[in-house]
Amino acid sequence: MYHDAHLASPAKADPRPKSAVSTGCGLAGLAGMACWLVFARMKGLDGPYAALVNLVAGGVPMVLWALLVDKVHRNPSTGVKWENPRPLRETLDISITKIAGLWLTWGGIAAIYSVCRFYWEGNFAFAMWCFQIAAPALFILSVPYIMWIDRRLEKPKDGAWMLGAWLLGSKDEPIDDAAIHNHLRSWAVKAFFLAFMLAIVPPGYSQFVRASTDGILNNPIALANWLITGMFMLDVAFATVGYILTFRPLDSHIRTANPYAAGWAFALICYPPFILMGNGGPLDYHPGTSDWTHWLAGYDILLWIVGAVLVALTAIYAWATMAFGFRFSNLTHRGIITHGPYAWTRHPAYLSKNLFWWISTCPLLVTTGSLYDAVRATVLLAAVSGVYYIRAKTEEKHLGADPAYREYSEWMERNAPVPRLVAWVTGWTFKPGYAGLKDVDQGAG
Repeated sequence: MYHDAHLASPAKADPRPKSAVSTGCGLAGLAGMACWLVFARMKGLDGPYAALVNLVAGGVPMVLWALLVDKVHRNPSTGVKWENPRPLRETLDISITKIAGLWLTWGGIAAIYSVCRFYWEGNFAFAMWCFQIAAPALFILSVPYIMWIDRRLEKPKDGAWMLGAWLLGSKDEPIDDAAIHNHLRSWAVKAFFLAFMLAIVPPGYSQFVRASTDGILNNPIALANWLITGMFMLDVAFATVGYILTFRPLDSHIRTANPYAAGWAFALICYPPFILMGNGGPLDYHPGTSDWTHWLAGYDILLWIVGAVLVALTAIYAWATMAFGFRFSNLTHRGIITHGPYAWTRHPAYLSKNLFWWISTCPLLVTTGSLYDAVRATVLLAAVSGVYYIRAKTEEKHLGADPAYREYSEWMERNAPVPRLVAWVTGWTFKPGYAGLKDVDQGAG
């Protein structure tokens, strides 16, 4: 490819760190979902069950690709030794203790769902229906699964086992409180975000499948909105699959969940019921503003241009989730992603969604004509962007405990277009969120 050896040497001398997920895994999921969506639009399958089928259509190809092509089950990071499993009699006590810890965790999650009324209203009611249907099978299947996997795990006494040992009053060995805390944080992430994702899967899917495309190619607003809806739908679908498929044999287990209170606080205020940016919330910047279609009405060329920019930003946002394959989830470490948009910037989803909000809302332009409203909307949107900046820094602080993330982050500073552009324009020296932290052993987690 290179005719000049001097052009080839930098790329060879400084290769990008390997990504925990291959490009093919995400593409396999995208292909599966695309096939189902074409069929669903042809047949008018726009209901909530069809939305769940879309998750299966994306999840199954990704799992097959990961196992048959990437062979992720052979990764050392799984903590699984497939050869010569231990006899069941050696691990049975461990498995029983672990099942006790796991069932205690699930019981606590069920209790929280039962007490919190908002989980049984609106779109969340569908998520609760899904959990009620799945719960009996999960409890039953967890027994043979844990008995099977414990025979093959290098370190079967994980956080679930520690919690079970505490519950049963075991005195065989000291209880690792840190392991229990990480276990509970990990399941808190799954419980909170999976319920939210399942709540929003059907509406977005239905809106995309039902949308008419008649004359859409001649209407920049209709085309942009349809494409944006579709890509948000894909983003949610990939994320939901990620929250479901957390298994060691797939190397998609949660290594660690973010231990920092600031990380949790600034993440949770972006989602219901804690959301601050929603209608009427303290950071709601929408009152008095309109959107790009209002301000550019009658300027067809600008509508096409801005519509294309917003579609591109949404595509980057969806691509950032798809790059995780079936490993996406907030507030967790499930392997370092270095390919796709993560080879351009460390936080492509946050960057693209915030640019989308600024361009689509134009907060300095208000329908009231009030300078106060313009300043207020701009300040509030800046505060929202600040929330995502802090989220990014807390994620860097969490992931920076893994030397693999430090290697990736330092490579990005030397090679990635966005960090280099920011450094060139501003003269700022990047200070990662993990600056000053010592290496922390992640363990098998």
